[in-house]
Amino acid sequence: MKISATIITLNEERNIERCIRSLQSVVDEIIVLDSNSTDKTEEICNRLGVRFIQREWEGYSATKNYANSQATHSYILSMDADEALDKVLMAEIVKIKKLGSPQIYSVSRLTNYCGKWIKHSGWYPDIKVRLFPKDSCCWQGEYVHEELSYPIDLDVIQLNGNLQHFSYYSFKGHRERADNYSRLTALKMHKAGKKASFLKPYLSALVRFLSMYVFKLGFLDGKMGFKIAQISAQSNIFKYQELRRLNSEAH
Repeated sequence: MKISATIITLNEERNIERCIRSLQSVVDEIIVLDSNSTDKTEEICNRLGVRFIQREWEGYSATKNYANSQATHSYILSMDADEALDKVLMAEIVKIKKLGSPQIYSVSRLTNYCGKWIKHSGWYPDIKVRLFPKDSCCWQGEYVHEELSYPIDLDVIQLNGNLQHFSYYSFKGHRERADNYSRLTALKMHKAGKKASFLKPYLSALVRFLSMYVFKLGFLDGKMGFKIAQISAQSNIFKYQELRRLNSEAH
């Protein structure tokens, strides 16, 4: 069984080399689909000898599906540029290639947040389906949080090891990305006809903070656990305020 790795990028010079190097001894082809980066992403990819394609951004699902369509092998390993395989996961994928078992494979994603590996806060294990047959699977979701659609007759097998996720290098970067996701989620909710009361942003934020920091043991992640819960709560306020703004403008 041969595997094509697909990666979507936009200004990922900080992460892309680590991602590619973790794949080089594991997969048979690496495809980077870039949305017109202005940094050194293209230069790094060319130096490392991967197949580099540039195309206008069409949204997460459409972009990932186009990347998959460019693969020449029957199996896809879908990666984000800020991810990398650890050694245990590398060995698992090499073993699968030798067995040639046509199944769906999921991985546990372990996030590095401002230099600290996060083991709680609802962030681990962040299980993702990432290895799948090219012809029978596709990404779905119009705005954000794309999901893989796959045949129900295929088993989903959890692999050992971790997909290392180098997500945030600063609290500011976390807040900016969280607010961007919240903005997209608010738009999705608005399109679906969802409403939000005046108190909804604040009650939702309180529930989010308590859930992540207390019930999901975020306090065991120390200061970083507190910041994750705090920023997530703040972004939740923004999400429902944005929904209220969109609803108000629609009238």
